[in-house]
Amino acid sequence: MSFLDPQEQLERIRFGAVDLLTETDLLKKLKRSKETNKPLRIKFGADPTRPDIHLGHTVVINKLKTFQDLGHHIQFLIGDFTAMIGDPSGKNATRPLLTREEIEENAKTYAKQIFKILDPDKTEIVYNSSWMDKFTAVDFIKLSAQYTVARMIERDDFTKRYKSGTPIAIHEFLYPLTQGYDSVALKSDVELGGTDQKFNVLVGRDIQPAYGQEPQVILTMPILEGLDGVNKMSKSLDNYISVVDTPRDMFGKTMRISDDLMFRYYELLTSHTQAEVARLRSDIAEGRLHPRAVKVELAKYLIARFHSSSAAQQAEEEFNRIFVDKGVPDDMPLIELAAGEIGVSALLVQIGFAASNGEAQRLISGGGVQRDGEKISDPRARMTLVSGEEFVLKAGKKKFAKIKVK
Repeated sequence: MSFLDPQEQLERIRFGAVDLLTETDLLKKLKRSKETNKPLRIKFGADPTRPDIHLGHTVVINKLKTFQDLGHHIQFLIGDFTAMIGDPSGKNATRPLLTREEIEENAKTYAKQIFKILDPDKTEIVYNSSWMDKFTAVDFIKLSAQYTVARMIERDDFTKRYKSGTPIAIHEFLYPLTQGYDSVALKSDVELGGTDQKFNVLVGRDIQPAYGQEPQVILTMPILEGLDGVNKMSKSLDNYISVVDTPRDMFGKTMRISDDLMFRYYELLTSHTQAEVARLRSDIAEGRLHPRAVKVELAKYLIARFHSSSAAQQAEEEFNRIFVDKGVPDDMPLIELAAGEIGVSALLVQIGFAASNGEAQRLISGGGVQRDGEKISDPRARMTLVSGEEFVLKAGKKKFAKIKVK
């Protein structure tokens, strides 16, 4: 194929990125790629610690799509071996180990979900167990010899744990080393990751020369905050939107984010330019647009991308029917409950909507309690909470809560 001018490729690649180490190296690789008509090998790895890919992952995957559109070869690495170690990035304690069975089950979903963004005909799926399972003790000694303990302790999360006396298990040092060796096995030219992965991807760049390879270029992308607007989007924190969430859930979760966070999502998850996002901010600030309308368009954009335009329209109509038309606020608290059966009056007391069972029963008898807009009139009514379901509970005129059943 005919590649674009290297400088033009570089401009597209570095747009929205945080770290590019180094720009000179990347331009050199792009020029050689064009001269030889050979695509670069672009690596991105994800550990299947949970079954879903979430929108935070897609910030990096979108950049992979940029490389793919420019004609380069994408290697999507599923870390089924590294997942057994557990990435210590950002952790203040040793992570629990997953079983091979748990990892394999989660990995199956990853291979399908990435094709909601990437072209399956132009993407190579690789598993690092295919080479790491063959590693001998000698291989691990050779790999370990390429990095020092002092360099490893420079890593911020290790430094904090070491200074605080929090245990660091030896196997945690193997994680960045193994991720680094993945770059050797794949002969990667460029590795992508979130900013929290900078240390790990730099290890790959550092050890490639020891195996006779040219160092890879490092490209990091911003970290997307989760629904709470504080922590990074994370499956372990349950503050995420999955790419396989139902249109209804995707719409409802998007409507829960704050107005400020909404712009961050526009910048990192949509095709809007910085100028377009700035114009949305201005239109809201000057009263030409309501924040709700802008958030609705974000929700519809995401649903259309991962489902369809018709699904986005249906999700908006359902949301309006349940929430808007019946005066339900967007910013209601989210309450998680265990699955099982519970009396409605007891539920109202448990979540703080009533001070006692008597008060709760009087509220129900007076017609002041609704589930998803449906009135509950029997003060002795019981409710079966099914794992995975979500619904809105209303008590009186002003008390609303989004109930999520674990």
